[in-house]
Amino acid sequence: MKKLKKAVFPVGGLGTRFLPATKAMPKEMLTLVDKPIIQYVFEEAIAAGFEEFIFITGRNKNIINNHFDHNYELQKALNDKAKKEELEQTTGWMPEPGSIAFIRQQEPLGLGHAVWCARNFIGDEAFAVLLPDEIMKSKKPCLQQMREAYEQSGSSIIAVGEVEKKDTNKYGIIIPNGELKNNSVRVKGMVEKPKPEDAPSNLAIIGRYILDSDIFKYLDRTQKGAGGEIQLTDAMAEMAKTYEYNAVKFEGQRYDCGNKLGFIEATIAFALERKDLGDDVKKLIKKYA
Repeated sequence: MKKLKKAVFPVGGLGTRFLPATKAMPKEMLTLVDKPIIQYVFEEAIAAGFEEFIFITGRNKNIINNHFDHNYELQKALNDKAKKEELEQTTGWMPEPGSIAFIRQQEPLGLGHAVWCARNFIGDEAFAVLLPDEIMKSKKPCLQQMREAYEQSGSSIIAVGEVEKKDTNKYGIIIPNGELKNNSVRVKGMVEKPKPEDAPSNLAIIGRYILDSDIFKYLDRTQKGAGGEIQLTDAMAEMAKTYEYNAVKFEGQRYDCGNKLGFIEATIAFALERKDLGDDVKKLIKKYA
């Protein structure tokens, strides 16, 4: 079994569904209450035991780099004013020096191309891919659920969730080899955004992957697919003809923060859980509902 300690975060997208907010600010820095989306996903990887973090960025994404760096002026001001809680919120979650890298994607050619850009930093190791649009909320982190499945099987793992049949054209959909058993099923293949009438199942790939490094061989020769982009799903589907893939049905709540309604839902859900905000948020919901 290959080592598993590296996590890849593709954050080079343009965020067009959130314009004009994302004209100058990366969508990954939009906040759920008071924490950027990307930090939630990063903390999920930390909680699952990952140690090295690779961000695939694009132009105008330097705010993300800065968020994962020290702000000495701010930290000094907070320290001088003895604001310990605020100082912890600023620095307490940050990675160890030397454990994080930023790679410029250069061209917006899709998720498959973004993952391919990490190849020289991954080497011959297995690795995780986390899409920042997808926020997972559960007692046991989604990536931890997947890591446990990987450690049992040694095979590539895809997180999936059930979607309505009419929505299959929004997701990569797996072709299962049998029925779900203990929330897991062998994967025969994958289809990127199939029409509802053509969908092989309603099990959608939900933005968390553990992949063998051999995926890069398939990404090397993958042609542009849906949307004129190099699709990770296409490379995985080709690889699944030879390599074992397993899907794990995520146990928890998933929020698709790639669209406005999902983002609003996640904001409400996380705000309701806050001791300092929950009761007041309930009152606001009743007021406007």
